[in-house]
Amino acid sequence: MRKVLVTGGSRGIGLAIAQRLAAGGYGVIAVARRESDELTAAIAAAANGPGSIAFRPFDLGDIDAIPGLVKDLRREFGSIWGLVNNAGIGTEGVLATMHNSQIETLLRINVTSPMVLTKYIVRNMMADGGGRIINMSSIIGSTGYNGLSVYGATKAAAIGFTRSLAREVGRLGITVNAIAPGFIDTELTSGLAGEGRDKIANRSALRRLAEADDVARMVEYLLGDGGRNITGTVQTIDAGNTA
Repeated sequence: MRKVLVTGGSRGIGLAIAQRLAAGGYGVIAVARRESDELTAAIAAAANGPGSIAFRPFDLGDIDAIPGLVKDLRREFGSIWGLVNNAGIGTEGVLATMHNSQIETLLRINVTSPMVLTKYIVRNMMADGGGRIINMSSIIGSTGYNGLSVYGATKAAAIGFTRSLAREVGRLGITVNAIAPGFIDTELTSGLAGEGRDKIANRSALRRLAEADDVARMVEYLLGDGGRNITGTVQTIDAGNTA
């Protein structure tokens, strides 16, 4: 059973990825600060299927502890085939009034942390002779959005990181891709008034919002045989919002 590490795996897109991969026969290691009720239920449900989900608590903001985390995971789970850098924060704020500590936190969680985690995971992939890395970006990284300049910068960084790393490790049998979701239909958007949701959906070519499972399906594809010759790319999933 191939093992896949999914950060931010306790809710939203990360949880959807964990559930789909487990159903597809992967052994998922979900990392997040704390285990959600939804993740607990998913772990129990996966126990009866072809794959599995294991939870390991970790604060990805603790950069210095990442090498130890990877060492422990390697010892417990063996080879890790896939890494999905999904964890991130989306703090809003106009740059002129955003506190410096908020800028630092966004950069640490969305840029430094996934890069350092990838550094230690990719070393093991090199030794194992292959692997798959998927970085979660956003359409905001290329389109921009009012009040999300720092967030947008972090998501653009994910794309630049993906393209160059793909060239560094490609000859070793490791693919590196990014996924850029648009406005996703999750619990975060369910609170929007119907008119607000309709307005967002109507801006998209397909006149609807993409869903978390759409992102999970792309992750599964990139991890599988279909993704063996796809690397250094950005896969946009936004129901045609940027078409």
